[in-house]
Amino acid sequence: MSTSEDILTLPAPPADARIAYGTDPLQFGDLRLPAAAGRGDSDAFPLVILIHGGYWRNRYDLAYFGHAAAALTAEGLATWNIEYRRVGDAGGGWPGTLLDVAAATDYAHTLAAAYLLDVNRVVALGHSAGGQLAAWLAARHRLAPESGVAVAMADPLPLRAVVALAGVLNLRRAWELHLSDDAVRGFLGGTPDQHPDRYNAASPAALLPTGARQTLIHGTADESVPYAISRDYADAARAAGEPVELITLPSAGHFAIVDPRTDEWRIVLRAVRAAVA
Repeated sequence: MSTSEDILTLPAPPADARIAYGTDPLQFGDLRLPAAAGRGDSDAFPLVILIHGGYWRNRYDLAYFGHAAAALTAEGLATWNIEYRRVGDAGGGWPGTLLDVAAATDYAHTLAAAYLLDVNRVVALGHSAGGQLAAWLAARHRLAPESGVAVAMADPLPLRAVVALAGVLNLRRAWELHLSDDAVRGFLGGTPDQHPDRYNAASPAALLPTGARQTLIHGTADESVPYAISRDYADAARAAGEPVELITLPSAGHFAIVDPRTDEWRIVLRAVRAAVA
């Protein structure tokens, strides 16, 4: 069984630049560019936006996902590993976390002008709670004006695809299972009965169909996010007519899929490369 939990404490290779996308100290991202960056429009690089997990809490930050970002950049893909306000941070949780992730994603318009990135080939890659946030980005066009996060639709960057790694894709189900000591309740500020509008606006499962191409990758030995969440989401997405693929990794744990040292990572890499093609 592969776990790779030590990836949380290993320092990642440094980014090329740490760039603010907002005024809050936590509104920034780490940009990495392939070594042979071209100077013409035809040489613009695809962009992978990485969204880390941690059950929306500020105990975890973007550092551990830096390994995956560096590995993708070594394969010729530009990466934008974003930070955002989380539960425990001023302004984190509902709706700040969602608004930050949307703003960081849309900031790719600005990055593209400065760094020659191909905004027509942008993929959101999210892990765990970041998988929920990545899938939510693709569903923004379905948000109701009264949702409380409709501002996230101001200038949405189109996504070519979403790759969700062990994503928490159904927030009502995550609440029913009391995952990570009721992390969803902390994120959305209450239960589905108390805030049904928030669950409807934040849960990818409640926003189907999105029309986005989605690849879900999940290990059957995941003890943090049950494999059944991705399986059931994939079934619901297919029933809604979504182009979704579920890649099941037997005996893989929660962190093997974000560790470039593992066999599981090679499967993730193939999926990301196919998503930007």
